[in-house]
Amino acid sequence: MPDAVVIGAGPNGLVAANLLADAGWSVTVLEAQPEPGGAVRSDRGVHPDYISDVFSAFYPLAAASPVVRGLELYRSGLRWSHAPHVLAHPLTDGRCAVLARDRAATAAGLAGFAAGDGEAWEHLCRIWDRLGEDIMRALFTPFPPVRAGARLAARLRGAGGLRLARSLVLPVRRLGEEEFAGDGGRLLLAGNALHADLAPEAAGSGGYGWLLAMLGQAVGFPVPVGGSGALTEALVTRLTERGVAVRCGERVTEVVVRHGRAVGVRTVGGETVPAGRAVLADVPAPDLYRELVGAGHLPARIFDDLRRFQWDFATFKVDWALDGPVPWTAPQAARAGTVHLADGVDELTRFAAQIAMGLVPDRPFALFGQMTTADATRSPAGTESAWAYTHVPQTVQGDAGPDDLTGRWGPGEQEAMADRIEEQVERFAPGFRGRVRARRILAPPTLQAMNGSLHGGALNGGTANMHQQLVFRPLPGTGRPETPVSGLYLASASAHPGGGVHGAPGANAARAALRAGGPARFLATAQGALARRGRGGEKDRT
Repeated sequence: MPDAVVIGAGPNGLVAANLLADAGWSVTVLEAQPEPGGAVRSDRGVHPDYISDVFSAFYPLAAASPVVRGLELYRSGLRWSHAPHVLAHPLTDGRCAVLARDRAATAAGLAGFAAGDGEAWEHLCRIWDRLGEDIMRALFTPFPPVRAGARLAARLRGAGGLRLARSLVLPVRRLGEEEFAGDGGRLLLAGNALHADLAPEAAGSGGYGWLLAMLGQAVGFPVPVGGSGALTEALVTRLTERGVAVRCGERVTEVVVRHGRAVGVRTVGGETVPAGRAVLADVPAPDLYRELVGAGHLPARIFDDLRRFQWDFATFKVDWALDGPVPWTAPQAARAGTVHLADGVDELTRFAAQIAMGLVPDRPFALFGQMTTADATRSPAGTESAWAYTHVPQTVQGDAGPDDLTGRWGPGEQEAMADRIEEQVERFAPGFRGRVRARRILAPPTLQAMNGSLHGGALNGGTANMHQQLVFRPLPGTGRPETPVSGLYLASASAHPGGGVHGAPGANAARAALRAGGPARFLATAQGALARRGRGGEKDRT
């Protein structure tokens, strides 16, 4: 009998399993998909000569995360690679804001937009120098982060106190207007905020945009050499070295609860897998509570709160095999791994407003990835493995564009939306469509079918807006990995601190399980009976 069962072999589940194994626990990991990785996978599905990242691609949070760094994945074969520039935000008039790993280079570029904006950028960087390490510690520990929070509060007082706190909760539009006279710095902050489902006018979007921009400045937006799947491979290799089995194609259909405690799981094939100490679930909170546990073992308030749970935006993604480099009008964009495509902050606001109204945007803000620019192993020399994704409403009410898209995402709608994204790229790179050798479309239902945790193509396990963060994530009064069922821990991006490949939800769940210690005597007896019934195939749902 394993000490712990981990449901889901996404990055959080794999991180949790590694930490439990490091503590000497025996662990079984069960994954519904045919391969591990969740949203960290790569393949050659677009073209056999090109490696494409199926879901996520750039990993500043992984590079900065003390959780991931502590696993020393380089010992398991992981290597990082960087593009010459972290990101670029070109405009249709040929100007381009560039985030370089050299802050002086970033500042010099921003000074070209307006006098004084270079020094304004350096000022934001100096704040990060004072607070960044403590912010990361506070962010990646369970809420409330008592020790890390106390250190951060002390440093915050020394860095400007309430005035700085005010800046970090500002909407990113307002923060950009207060800090920068020109468009460049405003674009770097606002484009980064739109990596999550945060409109430029959303409270707290300024702090998120600043955080991601500073991470890019400090650690870059690195990619795993050979594809995002190399990160998953390193996590699995590390587990295998510790004797942990990752069983794929094993969808869990139930968390078995006895006397208010999780004692195992059942799979779609009818197998019962007992857990001697804990069950850790790297699945979205609504799926865990509604489908795997059920009303009989949970307070009624959980289901009332779940009615108010908000998913983040749906995602529409296109992958390309290009037979040459992207013909950007702004040459600086050619050296960036990530390119943001929107013609100014106003266009970002327009895009977010259309989604808020339930409309498929007519000019979709696109995050564009140049993967061969970031990692030369991704495609033949002189070519580019590229992708772009944009956001669409979870529930489509209409189309702001000319194609009458309904959100059913049949083949015709998928092609029309992919063409719309390519038209957006063409605005900044005329001739782009002539470089396309092959393309793959991943609409919201496709993303969910390939990874059940991506509800409607939601990447972050729930909205990043303030009403569902910290003590409100995933539900009011939670903010920690413990659930109302003893021995059951939420280890997914639905838990604090949310989406991104940083491993914190998995690590928090693993540490909570370790703190709880061994099972009580009655639990060992109950699990012995459970194991015997599981071997006999008997269904016991008490």
